[in-house]
Amino acid sequence: MDRCVAVVDIGKTNKKVHVYSNDLRLVASESTSFDTVERDGILWVDSDALETWLLDTLLHLAPRHAIAAVSVTTHGATFACVDESGYLAFPVIDYTHEPGGSFHDEFFEIAGDPAELQRTTATLELSALLNVAQGVRFLQVHDPDRFARVRHILFYPQYIAYRLTGRIAADFTYAGCHTYLYDFARRDYSVVADRLGIRALLPERMDHPQTVLGRVDPAVAGRTGLSPETVVTLGIHDSNASLLPYLIKRPDEDLIVNSTGTWCVAMHPEPEVSFSDDEIGKAVFYNICAFGTPVKTSILMGGLEFETYTRLLRDRFGMRDYPDFDPQLYRDVIKEKAEFILPAVVPGTGQFPDSTARVVDHGEVFGLDQIRDGSRVPELFSNSRRAYAVLNLSLAVQTLVALRRVGLRAGTTVYTEGGFRNNADYNALLAALVPDSRFLLSGMPEATSFGAALIGRAALEGVDLSTLAGRFDLQQDSVPQSDLPGIDAYASAFLDLVAAG
Repeated sequence: MDRCVAVVDIGKTNKKVHVYSNDLRLVASESTSFDTVERDGILWVDSDALETWLLDTLLHLAPRHAIAAVSVTTHGATFACVDESGYLAFPVIDYTHEPGGSFHDEFFEIAGDPAELQRTTATLELSALLNVAQGVRFLQVHDPDRFARVRHILFYPQYIAYRLTGRIAADFTYAGCHTYLYDFARRDYSVVADRLGIRALLPERMDHPQTVLGRVDPAVAGRTGLSPETVVTLGIHDSNASLLPYLIKRPDEDLIVNSTGTWCVAMHPEPEVSFSDDEIGKAVFYNICAFGTPVKTSILMGGLEFETYTRLLRDRFGMRDYPDFDPQLYRDVIKEKAEFILPAVVPGTGQFPDSTARVVDHGEVFGLDQIRDGSRVPELFSNSRRAYAVLNLSLAVQTLVALRRVGLRAGTTVYTEGGFRNNADYNALLAALVPDSRFLLSGMPEATSFGAALIGRAALEGVDLSTLAGRFDLQQDSVPQSDLPGIDAYASAFLDLVAAG
């Protein structure tokens, strides 16, 4: 008899419930999305709509599949404040909310020096409220009387699991992912938790993500049709869920997973946390994988950069479909070294946080806003095929920097998954930039969900995650090498322009 795992996969945009069979086949899938809610100038998550949809979806799936476990994974930088009655003291704040003014400076006056915090909490300084501790501080300042009613601060996967079980705990993959709240050396909450006065509000119990948090609450069982014996896992950060299948199948391989989407996340398992002086202040930090060991991580908004410029090329400059990979076109652009698309579409993000989004066309500089409003447009954009090539070169060079920052070396295998898996240009350029490494394209369509399914399977069967290695395969395709002479010189010219500001 099948004992299925239902994966609750809460992404920033897409919310999904996937059901996996005993043999880890995806047998059912439901998804939706919700708009962010703005109230009084603040962006909030529509938690009520999300919970209603989740319970309704489980009600639809439970009679059709023998769901014995629920495994939760969510996007990062999100938390919930729960009051004494067990309900939200605040709505869940959306991490894209810009606090404005001097908020970030005032936060660090309390929390401590950003450089020192990066070394101890392995957290990089990010804009908006992309660090959980900053989100907490924002609520403390925004409404101190309301914050005084908070009894528990739960990381997002554990909040979802709490709503299903009524149990409270934390998992280290989420606590240790750019929150400022986890001290890697002490394996405990950091001094920032003390300085914000919230240590007592954080879960006392912190455990592995595959730990069984509890069984579904009787009211949830009645509402959804799930068996009261259905177990719910503690939950896992989505990046670590997507990394998990590779760690299980390739435990001894020097590998980097290049997970691509709106955020492109490069993850390299390492034995210890260590930053060079050059890395302090850059977009490099550490996660903690499901096995409890460090994962050096770098990020850039590659998917957003790609979407921003391809939308311009489609809407304003006549591009229809994405052009086929044309090596000769790339050789021409590379040889000329005169056309560049420089980061960053979102200021303060990525590998070059001080860089302003712009196009350099034979020495002339065009700001992204100028191109958008049509006041100044580079000649490059009159040839959408060529502009598309320059865009992919930009993304490949930015990715190269991210890969190097997490420890790319000769012989490292790089697995690219997500949206850019299907971008032949991007993958060919990366392989040409790093000829002494192997680049593979992951055939796993739902890596995050599948990783969470492995968590649920291990919890349900009471086995170690590593024992699941023989239960699945990693489908992968090799990226062939392309002859693109001079691509290193083009990358150097790109980096010189970024550095020049």
